[in-house]
Amino acid sequence: MSAYEDLTYETKDGVAVISLNRPQALNAFTAAMGASLKQAVADAVDDDAVRVIVLTGAGRGFCAGADMNVLQNIPAGGRVTPLPDVKFDFYSGLGPDVGPHYAGRFGYLLQARKPVIAAINGPAAGLGLVLALYADIRFAGSEAKLITSFSQRGLIAEHGISWLLPRLVGPAHALELLYSARKLGAAEAERIGMINRVFPQETFMADVLAYARTLVQTVSPRSTAVMKAQIWKALHQNFNEALALADEEMRKSFASADFKEGVAHYVEKRTPAFTGT
Repeated sequence: MSAYEDLTYETKDGVAVISLNRPQALNAFTAAMGASLKQAVADAVDDDAVRVIVLTGAGRGFCAGADMNVLQNIPAGGRVTPLPDVKFDFYSGLGPDVGPHYAGRFGYLLQARKPVIAAINGPAAGLGLVLALYADIRFAGSEAKLITSFSQRGLIAEHGISWLLPRLVGPAHALELLYSARKLGAAEAERIGMINRVFPQETFMADVLAYARTLVQTVSPRSTAVMKAQIWKALHQNFNEALALADEEMRKSFASADFKEGVAHYVEKRTPAFTGT
């Protein structure tokens, strides 16, 4: 029996692949899936052999949003049973602590010190699209479709999408996509900045994993952890605050083993052997 309900977890070559696993329902999100996802990310963060986390969906979809059976059973007033919580301290001590800035269902993804890549292999709608926006990087298959959905369900801009989406695509694009709830193709999503890159559907996961392995093999995990925290923290800082933090983190990096290895492997013209320390 899997340790994760409605989800699978696999590691290989330094990459943890977390797959939402309800393919018969286009991976519609459930409370059990939410608890499993947080646990899987915590496990990946805690595993020194894992340097990159890839989040995707089983079958032909990424995530069709919240399970409609759950939505149908929400009573008047909106009171629902709280999601089971996974207790894990995602703050690594590398870079600033961004946890206080990002609460809610998926805020821990921004605090997890390892790069999180959303591999959008197919439809991503509603809550599924929001989940993808919490990743550090988004890749999409050429046939993927994205849709906000909320206005068509009589809902609002949920779970932080009103903050995340405008920072990726600008307020005008964000409002248009939220108002209309129209389907957005992968190519347009790339053009407006919602996703980083489109890969051919036929080779999609192979291309995503090749990128992830490049991070595993060529860059310092200490550097990426600090950079990730800097970026998410900077959205709540002015320029001078971000600059002062960078100066402080630069001094710390000079004392790290990864800095010494970064110089040594370049001078010695060899493959790096970063340890993350």
